[in-house]
Amino acid sequence: MNRVGLSRRDILKSSAALALVSFAAPARAAAPPAETITPKLIAAAKKEGEVVWYTALDLQLATKIGKTFEAKFPGIKARVERIGGERIFQRVTQEYSVGIHAVDAVNDGDAAQFIQWKHEGMFAPYVTKDMVEHFPAAQVDPDGCYATLRSSLCVIAYNTQLVKAADAPKSFADLLDPKWKSKIVKANPSYSGTIITSTYALVHTLGWSYLEKLAKQKVLQVPSATATPRKVIVGERPIMADGNEYNVLLFKFAGKPIEPVYATEGSALITMPSAIFKAAPHPNAARLFQNFLFTREVQQMFVDLGGLRSLHNQTKDRAGVVPLSKIKVIPNDPAALVPEMADIKERYSKYFGI
Repeated sequence: MNRVGLSRRDILKSSAALALVSFAAPARAAAPPAETITPKLIAAAKKEGEVVWYTALDLQLATKIGKTFEAKFPGIKARVERIGGERIFQRVTQEYSVGIHAVDAVNDGDAAQFIQWKHEGMFAPYVTKDMVEHFPAAQVDPDGCYATLRSSLCVIAYNTQLVKAADAPKSFADLLDPKWKSKIVKANPSYSGTIITSTYALVHTLGWSYLEKLAKQKVLQVPSATATPRKVIVGERPIMADGNEYNVLLFKFAGKPIEPVYATEGSALITMPSAIFKAAPHPNAARLFQNFLFTREVQQMFVDLGGLRSLHNQTKDRAGVVPLSKIKVIPNDPAALVPEMADIKERYSKYFGI
């Protein structure tokens, strides 16, 4: 199938009838033994001289991580290509369709595409010692093809200059209060991996009847989970029904008038995997870089500089952030989400008139 120009969602929609079969678990292959950073690996990576990383991580933080890698391993250049998750999928698809293998490692917030890439045999299984010793087993693919590099939550938020804390919504149910009519902004699951994950969580927690009622609140629709916090801080809409927690936290740390709300019904966990490609042009540098990303040092950077959640058990929460252990979390299940994606987008568009 020629997929140049198609998005991952186009492909999934066109094959929705086969989704349960296409994404069924393949025959298990034993994950490789966990590896550490060794002088031998460093020497082999230096001979290659470069690692190419496609990531949807914030550009400033992604660049910082690349520079930290270069300082730690002199002689190996980290070429950081920061683009959105959907663009990453399109770019890799287009490159591979014409035999171009430019990327070594990949990380973004759309876990479903990692499932697809794994089933297409595109990943080189690789497990690091940190993954095994310091991450929950559920966050490491059993075949060693990818692991959760970083995570966040999808949260409610409000403008602290326009809404008093005592009056702010505490739950998704509160968003149905008539006083919030025409005052809510929400992202569209047809354009955002984070939002389709959180919408799936809402549907399975509260049912479609909840979203049908929310649609009657004259909700402003925006494309992405990063756009909703921006609408809140400028006061265009004082309440955000969903959006990236890390954007909210970064704005809050910068003194902007925004505060996250962890809904009493639960907040959807958004996992952001990392993997290396089997056809990586710099395979040793790719393994070194993947190992580096999962170390405590880099995981703490995600927390301190990115407002993100690390699942590495040796990292410490940034001051002023509610610990994940104190938040009711709705776990995500990318494999279960995939066969429902087309229906979710279709029904959501019908309810919200978009």
